[in-house]
Amino acid sequence: MTSSSTPASGSPRPPGNRRPLRRLTARGRGEEHRVATPLELFFDLCFVVAIAQAGIQLVHAVAESHAGQGILDYAMVFFAIWWAWMNFTWFASAYDNDDVLYRVVTLIQIAGVLVLAAGVSRAFEDHEYLAVVLGYVIMRLALVGQWLRVARSSRGPERRMALRYAGGVLLCQIGWLGLLVLPEDARPWLFLVMAILEMCVPPYAERNHPTSWHPHHIAERYGLFTIIVLGETIAAATVAVKTGIDENDALGDVVPIAAGGLLIIFAAWWIYFVVPIHGHLRSNRQAFLWGYGHYVVFASAAAIGAGLEVAVEQTVGKAHISTLAASAAVTLPTALYLLTVWVLHSRYFKVGISQQLVLPTAALLVICCTFLGDWAVLVAGVVTALAVVTGETLTARRAARGYGTTAESPLA
Repeated sequence: MTSSSTPASGSPRPPGNRRPLRRLTARGRGEEHRVATPLELFFDLCFVVAIAQAGIQLVHAVAESHAGQGILDYAMVFFAIWWAWMNFTWFASAYDNDDVLYRVVTLIQIAGVLVLAAGVSRAFEDHEYLAVVLGYVIMRLALVGQWLRVARSSRGPERRMALRYAGGVLLCQIGWLGLLVLPEDARPWLFLVMAILEMCVPPYAERNHPTSWHPHHIAERYGLFTIIVLGETIAAATVAVKTGIDENDALGDVVPIAAGGLLIIFAAWWIYFVVPIHGHLRSNRQAFLWGYGHYVVFASAAAIGAGLEVAVEQTVGKAHISTLAASAAVTLPTALYLLTVWVLHSRYFKVGISQQLVLPTAALLVICCTFLGDWAVLVAGVVTALAVVTGETLTARRAARGYGTTAESPLA
């Protein structure tokens, strides 16, 4: 997951000239017209099933006044989902040869995430992690197989790098089995240790030979997954509003939440995609920080949808929590999303202190909206929308004065 100077490979051969099985060799970082494949899009879509299940369980936990345990379980399950997705994404960017075996192994990984998704409810309700661990192990062992294919097709430092990946991932799976046997109180600590070890595998494996991931392809893959997560957030909020209207005839009560939530999600999309981030992904350090930081981006974006569901349930009397807690379920993940996107994107493209302060200020104001009672979500939505307007206005003024271009957006 680090940058590489591997020369660009030629354009892929037409499908009619491809053999069913081919050597799994590195693709070039300078490859032109590199875009997400239909298999990658299918892969992302199936992962959303697991994200949706985690969001549903988070809603139930928060609505029943078990927010602390619910957030902890959500963080653990979401890490498994995100880490497996991220490892596949960076591997595919460097080694996708689209042969029959590559496709079959990827479909096995998809089967693994569906097994994981099936076990999410038991992980939250009964702290039973058998299905979650099984699904995660299926995904990770499939990735081990891919790295062993790379090792077989390569020599020297690249082969050692592939074997380090395979060995590191395999050893980590042994550690995750502790979730099945350790006492419940010890599991969060095991999760913390294993998460750190998992994230140490890529820097260790690529210490001497970095993979040849494609910056534009990686930026597109992350962007597409962000869109899918935001889409799931909209879907969850829509179902919550529909339920509130159908079961409680509470249209007037849920409209402010729906309007505020829609503004938040629209602003979240705008803020993330306002600049082409692939130009920033150049050094090893930038790649790891950016890639790992998206755990918070994805988790907070998905949590916004869960928070909107909680807010609707509290409004119609189905959630056993206060208005303040329901409002915080929306405003806190929204503020976290704004701050994380600022750290990963915006600060590298902003010009001047006024542009630098747009997103941090918006995040602070969104947190303050928590205390506005029934109007908290609507006002938070207005704040995020005003952040977009402010950022675009500052950019336009600077461009008009001849100090920059529209690409130097204060929100990116």
